[in-house]
Amino acid sequence: MTKVLVILNDPAYGTERSYNGLRLAGALARRDGVEVRVFLFGDAVGCAVANQKVPDGYYHLDRMVAAVTHHGGEVGCCGTCMDARAVGEDTLVEGARRATLEEAADWTLWADRVVSF
Repeated sequence: MTKVLVILNDPAYGTERSYNGLRLAGALARRDGVEVRVFLFGDAVGCAVANQKVPDGYYHLDRMVAAVTHHGGEVGCCGTCMDARAVGEDTLVEGARRATLEEAADWTLWADRVVSF
């Protein structure tokens, strides 16, 4: 079993770094023999906010986060970062949850590979 941690730092929209990180996490989560965890720091916690309203034809990062968890991945959102942005746990997509820096450290030690965007 290969264990991969994807760390996202950039905002949900405005750059494509979080988009590409979630694309990679989703592709890995669909593979046999791969466990995926995604940790959202800073403005990236906005990726996990449910019911995003975006222009037609634009990607929905909340749906991409949900797809990772649907395929067995875990998504943790930095609690300090959530507080700084007034993001409540009740606003997160199903499967994403509030997490701590200690958890991020544990996940880093758990992982065979760490990819940061």
